[in-house]
Amino acid sequence: MNDVAQAAGVSLKTVSRVVNGESGVGAATAERVTEAITALGFRRNDLARSLRRAHASATLGLIIEDLANPFYSTIARAVEEVARRRGFIVITASSEESGERERELMATLLSRRVDGLLVVPAARDHGYLRPELAMGVRVVFLDRPPGGLEADTVLLDNAGGARAGVEHLLAQGHRRIGLIGDPPELYTLAERVKGYRAALAARGVEFDETLLRLGAHDVAQAELSARSLLQLPDPPTAIFAANNRVSVGALRALKAVGARVALVGFDDFELADMLPVPVTVVRHDPAELGRRAAELLFARLDGDGGAPQTVVLQTELVVRGSGEVPR
Repeated sequence: MNDVAQAAGVSLKTVSRVVNGESGVGAATAERVTEAITALGFRRNDLARSLRRAHASATLGLIIEDLANPFYSTIARAVEEVARRRGFIVITASSEESGERERELMATLLSRRVDGLLVVPAARDHGYLRPELAMGVRVVFLDRPPGGLEADTVLLDNAGGARAGVEHLLAQGHRRIGLIGDPPELYTLAERVKGYRAALAARGVEFDETLLRLGAHDVAQAELSARSLLQLPDPPTAIFAANNRVSVGALRALKAVGARVALVGFDDFELADMLPVPVTVVRHDPAELGRRAAELLFARLDGDGGAPQTVVLQTELVVRGSGEVPR
């Protein structure tokens, strides 16, 4: 705004009035300010603007990927429980894996004067938040780290959990192990592929890229991916499903073709232990993910000014039957 004021030959107050649509500025002056804004490419920072006028509202904002996914709905419920004990309410919104949507939601939530934000990041670069963090906004990221920004983060041990799941399949004698997962640019998927590859390397099993099927956004795509693997000339004898929705899709494919293939899934899911062959999973507690993130945010709101923290929650392999199908 200083640059706009200097270019237009007016005061900062005049620029502020024009930007905010306030009265008291002559038409010629307003036109001159507008021309300077256009020439300089100035954009009003709505996030910072909301912060300057914000007051405690006893409200948190939570941005997740998709509330319909049980993983994220469990996180949301846990955040609400922590917030309720503190007398806060939570406004929850879904980014739908869109970085642009995430930024829109950030601005909207801050305009509603939330006291802090919990975010499952969709954008790749969160440098746009530096001015807001410098002005005191409290943000905790969960499930994935922010891009290009140091901030409080709560994660799962994705690589370690995936490695444990694949090592379990290797221990049953499997050497051709397919992997089905999300789009490869997602942090969680990249870490799980890293664990998959580390398990193979430790056993001296050559990595075969033809056994990867990445990009499954939902159950239907996961089912198609599993069918594709099973139709290979030399199909896998085992599948590692990189999330709960993928596990469901893989199970549908296995049932449809009648294949006897071992399966280990990352994430537990409803009724996994009640199926004819219960599903072996790499289990973690999404509620704990939400609780820890909310508690960390409240610590910041209470005045904790320490360096940004990264909390990593452990996983466990739950053996039920599907991962124990021999080669």
